[in-house]
Amino acid sequence: MKLFVWHLHGSYTTSLVQGEHEYLIPVLPDRGPFGRGRAETWEWPASAVELTPFEAAGCDVDVVILQRPEELELGTAWLGGRVPGRDLPAIYLEHNAPQGRIADMEHPMAHLAGSHPLLQVVHVTHFNALFWDCGALATRVVEHGVVDPGYRYGGELERCVATINEPARRGRVTGTDLLEPLARDLPIDLFGIGVERAGGIANLSQHQLYDEMARRRAYVHPFRWTSLGLSLLEAMHLGMPIAAVDTTEASEAVPPTAGVVSNRIDVLQAALRRWRDDPDEAREVGQHAREAVLARYGLERFLADWDDVLARAVALERVA
Repeated sequence: MKLFVWHLHGSYTTSLVQGEHEYLIPVLPDRGPFGRGRAETWEWPASAVELTPFEAAGCDVDVVILQRPEELELGTAWLGGRVPGRDLPAIYLEHNAPQGRIADMEHPMAHLAGSHPLLQVVHVTHFNALFWDCGALATRVVEHGVVDPGYRYGGELERCVATINEPARRGRVTGTDLLEPLARDLPIDLFGIGVERAGGIANLSQHQLYDEMARRRAYVHPFRWTSLGLSLLEAMHLGMPIAAVDTTEASEAVPPTAGVVSNRIDVLQAALRRWRDDPDEAREVGQHAREAVLARYGLERFLADWDDVLARAVALERVA
C-alpha cells in the first residue's frame, strides 16, 4: 500500500516505516513541523519517500494517516482536493492522552463520524482509548512497537537517566519537577529535545543516545500525564531497570520484575538507592525489563497490528 503520513514523532514513525508498504512523507523546503521529510537522526528504509505538495496532488494514495487536527484540511490541500476520511481511507493516529475535565474529553475528530465514513481512530494505549470520547467513530488500539536497539546495558555510572522532550515548557505534565527529589541519592542526567534550559544533554544521534543511556545505572520515568513514552520502552530494550511514576499506562508496561512503579517518591528513591548499592540486582531487573518489552512491544507484533488496521481501512472503502 501507499501510505501518506507526516513525520511527527521520530521514534514512532521510525517503527511505522519498517513495514512492507511505501510511506509518502510530506516535505517542504524549510523542513518545518508540517514538512520535515525523512528523519535525519534515525535510520529509515528506502520505502520512506519524500513527497512535495506538487507530487502529492497527483499521487495514488491508499490510506492517509493523520496525527494532528490541522492535517485534515492540510491533507485535502496536499492531495488535490481529496478529503481524507471521505474520499480516501483515513486513520487518525492519536498519540496523546486527553486534557481537561473527564466529562469534556471529546476527541477532535468525533464530530466527523457521520460525514467522514472512511475515518477511524487508532490509539497508542488502552488508557488513551478509555479516556478519549470518540463518539460514533470506529476505534482501535495498536500498542507501541520499538525497533530493537539490542541489549546494551553497562550501568557502570552511578547515575540515572531520564528522557524528556521540552522539559521546561511541559513542566508538571512530564514530571520535570520530580527529578530533583528523585535525584537525592543518585544523580539523574536529563536527555531530550530542548533540554538545554533544564541543564540536560541534547543533539545526540539515536545510537549515541542509546549508548549514553545504557551507561547509567537505571532509567527514571517521572511522567504524570502523557501516553506511554517510547523512551521508557527503549530503555527496557536496552536492559535498564525502571523506576516509574504509576500513572497512565506505566504499570501495564513495567511488570514487577522489570522495576518499580509507584506514586510514592520515597518508594522510587529506595529502589534507586538499592540499585546504586547492588549493581547485580540492577542488571538482573534490567534483563527482566528487556524480556518483558520484547514480549509485549516487539516490532513484529506492532507491524502485524498495523497491517490489519490498514487492510480493514481499505476494505471499508470497498464497502462504501
